[in-house]
Amino acid sequence: MLTLPPLSLYIHFPWCIQKCPYCDFNSHALNTGLPELNYVKALLLDLEHDLRYVGDRSIISIFMGGGTPSLFSPDIIQYFLEELSKRLNFSDNIEITLEANPGTVEYQRFYGYREAGINRLSLGIQSFSAEKLKCLGRIHNGDEAIEAVLAAKRAGFANINLDLMHGLPKQTVKEGLEDLQIAFSLQPTHISWYQLTIEPNTLFYQKPPQLPLDETLGELQDRGEEIFKQKAYEHYEISAFSKEEIYYCKHNCNYWQFGDYLGIGAGAHSKITDSKKNIIRRFWKQKNPKAYLAQTNHFLVEEKLILAEDLPFEFMLNALRLYQKIPVELFQQRTGLAISSIKPILCQAQQQGLLTYDASAIETTEFGKRFYNDLLALFMKVTF
Repeated sequence: MLTLPPLSLYIHFPWCIQKCPYCDFNSHALNTGLPELNYVKALLLDLEHDLRYVGDRSIISIFMGGGTPSLFSPDIIQYFLEELSKRLNFSDNIEITLEANPGTVEYQRFYGYREAGINRLSLGIQSFSAEKLKCLGRIHNGDEAIEAVLAAKRAGFANINLDLMHGLPKQTVKEGLEDLQIAFSLQPTHISWYQLTIEPNTLFYQKPPQLPLDETLGELQDRGEEIFKQKAYEHYEISAFSKEEIYYCKHNCNYWQFGDYLGIGAGAHSKITDSKKNIIRRFWKQKNPKAYLAQTNHFLVEEKLILAEDLPFEFMLNALRLYQKIPVELFQQRTGLAISSIKPILCQAQQQGLLTYDASAIETTEFGKRFYNDLLALFMKVTF
């Protein structure tokens, strides 16, 4: 039987100053005035339609992503959080993250967000190189990126994540490591360091830039991870590094541990467990912002149940990203399946050196971390 997992809330803000050429998220260039209040009212109405999925469960984390949520004023964010708290039970130690982009924020704005109730910032730095930032279509430069981090600290934020990309067009190992060294000098509590990938439906996909060779990418990855160790950052997930366990991203950890999340906003996705019916459903909302704003009671676009034969892959797609042991009990609670249902695959993966397992836990090996996609593919073959 399924056990109810922790529940998070994701809120999507779909507008940006301009669309970046590598971005495949549901983000739209802001060509007219920002409909702050109208959008927040739509979000609240969207939530009210979904409260039946929440019941008396507490929300352990809120993540405001985009797009660029920091285009919305602190006053609007404060109003929004106050209204959310009237409709939902916030856990005592709830994590509330807001994504912000340098070039859209300064000290007073950061201070306003902290006063509104935001307790974690995720800053979309991507690079400190003016050349690389221009290539990525970012609206800020390196100095503005540094100033954004310093301003956030002055405003009182103690929990700050920096988003950094590597493997950028024509990037050398030296340039990639320089970005990391500048990030370390700012002493953030958390860094998300991930490789640029060219996704369909992006400008980079239509006109691919010149990316570094595989040897360069491998050397940069290896040397970067070594520097993270030297700087005492724990590599706890494929692209996540934290100064201490208390700074792990609680929201993302809930995703990775196959927890539940309710998504509101244009294009937002949800995963909700119904332990009474012993089912897990996924559903998503109207993607186009104009169409979303025009809704009154039809925010939902599609809903589907996760089939039993798909649950092992769905679970492992998330859990194998974590660089720590996966309790067997967690698999059984979150999927409602016995561990024996995937024992042949675990044996095969162990024989290939991709993971180890015993009666209590599953753990990815260093080899398995390198060949994550190959390991994951094994779980697509589950039959009952």
